[in-house]
Amino acid sequence: MFLLAGSSKAASLHWTGERAVSVLLLGLLPAAYLCPGPAVDYSLAAALTLHGHWGLGQVITDYVHGDVPNKVANVGLYVLSALTFAGLCHFNYHDVGICKAVAMLWSL
Repeated sequence: MFLLAGSSKAASLHWTGERAVSVLLLGLLPAAYLCPGPAVDYSLAAALTLHGHWGLGQVITDYVHGDVPNKVANVGLYVLSALTFAGLCHFNYHDVGICKAVAMLWSL
């Protein structure tokens, strides 16, 4: 029973974290338009990576069955999330950044 209560609490905290990141994204999108800069770029990189990681994690939970395929899919998810975050940070540091890139796409 003790493990069940702990896992229930962890699931509740995870759900709360997912909702917090979603609300943070709602605030970051106007901030990216109104005051673009490095702080918003890196915040977007972190929030978008977390949002995508948790979303794809749910896809794995729902559609990947079996112990070994589930472990392989989860390792792949962590690798993909780490590469996504590293790529976005590299883009922010060495190129124009997420905010400026989206603005440049919109101006086409």
